Parts: sequence; structure tokens; C-alpha cells
Amino acid sequence: MDFDVVVIGGGSAGYAAASTAQKSGVSVAIVDPGPLGGLCILRGCMPTKTLLRSSDVMALMQRAEEFGLLPVQAKANIGAINDRKNRIIAEFTQYRVEQLKDPRFTLIEERAAFISPHEIQVGKRTLRGKNFIIATGSKIADFLIPGLSEAEYITSDEVLEMRKAPKSMIVLGAGAVAVELAQFFCRIGVNVSMIQRSPYILSSGDEDIARAVEARFREEGMQVYTGTQILSVAKEGDERVLHFTHAGQEKTVRGETILQALGRKPSIEGLNLEAAGVQTEKGRVAVNAEMRTNQPHIFAVGDVNGIHEIVHIAIEQGEIAAHNAVHADRPALRMDERLKASIVFTDPTVAGVGLTEKECKAGDIPYLVASYPFNDHGKSICMGETHGHVKILCQPGTGEVIGAHIVGPEAGEMIHQLIALMHFHGSVYDLAKMPHYHPTLSEILTYPAEELIEQLEKEGRISSLDVKGHKLQARP
Repeated sequence: MDFDVVVIGGGSAGYAAASTAQKSGVSVAIVDPGPLGGLCILRGCMPTKTLLRSSDVMALMQRAEEFGLLPVQAKANIGAINDRKNRIIAEFTQYRVEQLKDPRFTLIEERAAFISPHEIQVGKRTLRGKNFIIATGSKIADFLIPGLSEAEYITSDEVLEMRKAPKSMIVLGAGAVAVELAQFFCRIGVNVSMIQRSPYILSSGDEDIARAVEARFREEGMQVYTGTQILSVAKEGDERVLHFTHAGQEKTVRGETILQALGRKPSIEGLNLEAAGVQTEKGRVAVNAEMRTNQPHIFAVGDVNGIHEIVHIAIEQGEIAAHNAVHADRPALRMDERLKASIVFTDPTVAGVGLTEKECKAGDIPYLVASYPFNDHGKSICMGETHGHVKILCQPGTGEVIGAHIVGPEAGEMIHQLIALMHFHGSVYDLAKMPHYHPTLSEILTYPAEELIEQLEKEGRISSLDVKGHKLQARP
């Protein structure tokens, strides 16, 4: 069986690649052993955000008196929460399965393994492809912690099937999955202890952003330990006991269960990449900005290349790979990191686009920065949502926005205004000029923009008259 493009994996990245390739009129096969749907729909973005909505509602109910309402004795039923999740996810899954089974594609529900650079073994069949796009996603990584396997633990997969919540839980890790689920359990009444190796949670980003989330966690009763080193885990009766060092001292926490949320790894086992001559680096399929591996006709997109574990980026990578696979006669498309965006759905929410201060310092990139807190902003005070702040980074010479970060209410929605601004290479001048309705959360973004304009004015790039008259083009 010969195809112009063979896509291995039918998740978000794989489907995007297959659909893009097929629209160019070539023959496309999708190979996926199932269950069909992909990580985002089945075990990632959509089911976890459904769970978080329940705990967010419960947290608001518990604050009833703060808003002049009679107190509410809210209790969680995790079985019912997961039942709701299952109903919603079933609809999403059905839609994706229908897309994959569209007669535009040849869908083969088997595992794939390369037997040569242009051939894969699929069940008892051999498929030949002019081009291959690997989109097999990721899976939960194992970590060698003394005693952890013997003590037993759960992962985010098991959380999605829970029928009864534990009384207490130890969460290992503080990345996006860990912090979202830790707050979920804390808010539904579980005694949660979080253990993080780095000096602060969400350590890939800036510290000031993470500290606002840590503060909220502690207010809600969560124990958060950062800067730790795990020593060992043991099971004592019905409890798990974790021994670790913190602030130079050995400490112990106990919990009914352990949530291992230390991270994921690319899912490449069984692909036999060696037979195709595809190179890997630290367990991920190595690619360039065109999503090509070292084999020009083989591409890798989404979690499997280990660049970003973010769905919209995986989709974009899939589209780029398909274009480059099909249109060898045209200029190649390349992934643009300038607008990389991320959202962590905690409360307060963390959202960002572009460069962080951490990245600017590491890359010796010049920048100006200004921030403004939600606890001094009218709309957020009215809402009772005063944790966090907004932060904008711009180029010193032109005022063009090169990074924007929000930790606070509705940050996941607000960040899209800044994504749009940066898409068009907008500046802090543009942000200051744009009308913002009062009172809204979004108008807070104008405050750091105005401060940055003042910084630029001190540099001699603009004058006070320009600012007041809204003639805010940067001077050469």
C-alpha cells in the first residue's frame, strides 16, 4: 500500500497534518492503534479543564459570605464530577473519531513500526510512504525515586477515573498538570502537600508570576514545599510517607495517596526509529524549524518532538510539516517561536506570550519591563479577585512588545489581546492608544504600557507632547 503521506498518530497534531496534506490532493494514511481521539481529548486538556470547572464553582460557593450571600455548605462528589466529564468528553471524542474515519483518509487502527526509511509494518501489512509525519504524542514518564513504585501512586490518568477522593494527597511536581490537579483536590476538601524540586512552582517561567499562585495555594490550605530533594517513599499502613530535604532540614509528609505529576516523555517506544535512520535526542525525535528530522522526508510534530507540550502549537507544527512534505517545490514553512503562548488553568490563572524575563536574561536580550497589580485595579477589586498582576516586556528602542504575562482573573482570555497585538508587531504605544472599556479587567493592561512609555520618554525616544497627543510612533 503506497501513500504520499503517512501520518503516525491521530491526535491533534496528527489530524492537523493529515487534513492539511489531504487538502492538497495527495493520498493520506493515518495509522493509530487507538483509542482514537488523542491525548488532549481523552486524557489531557479537555477532561482536566472539565474537572477544574467543578472545583472553581465550589471555591466560589465557599466564598458566599464575602459577597453578602448566605453561607453554602458545598460538598464534592468526585464520582459525579467524573460522570459529567465523561459525558462531555464522549461528544468531543465522537467528533474526532468521525473526522479520522472520513473517507478522505485511509485509517488503519494498528501500531506502526519502521522497517526502512520509506516503509512501516502495520499489523500484517507493509505501508510505503513518500513522506512520514510522526505524531505519536507523549506518555507519563517514570522517575527513579526510592520506594515510590513499592508504595504505589496514581497519575493524571487515574484521576480521570476516580470515584472517591482521598482524604490526603502528596503531589510530586509543580508543572502545569501538577498545579492544576493539586488545586482541584485542595478545593474539593483533600489535604494536599506539594513537593517541588525547583525554587518555585511553574519554574519554566518567571518567579514573580509563580509566587502569586503559591500565595493563593497556601491561603487555600495547601502545603507547598519548594527547593526540595526527595529522599525516599514508604508505605505505612494506609498512608504513604515521603522523606525529603527542605531548607537544609530533613522533613516528612504523609498522605493517603501520591499523585506522581513530575512530567511526560515522548512516546517513541516500538516505532523502531533506528530502522528509518531517525535521530533522537534525550528521548525525543529531533527536528528543525521545518519539523523535519535528519531524514528529509520524515517529520515529527507535537509532544513527540519535545519542544512544547501545547495543543495549538502541535496543530501548527502538523500543518507546517504537511505543507513541507507535500510542497517540496515551494519555500518551506518554518515554526515561529515569537508568538509562543501558554496558559496554566490555576486560580489565579497564569498566561503568557513571547519572551519571559528569564529568557531575556539567559539570552542577553535587552528589554524594558513594567507591571501592575490586580489588587489596585477597580474591576478586579469589585470581583474579589485581587491576586496577581500583569507584566509587559518591550524593546528598549522601539517599544515593540516582545513578551506579556498575566497571573490573575481571566488571564487565559485576556492574553489573547496581547497575542493579537504581538501578531501585528504592535508596541506599547499601540496598547496605550487602543480604547479600553471601563470597568473591565482588560484595561489594566494599559497601566504597564503607560509606564513603559514613560521609560521610553526618559530614553529620549518620544516626548510628553507625543504621548498626550497620541502621536506615539518611535523616533529613529
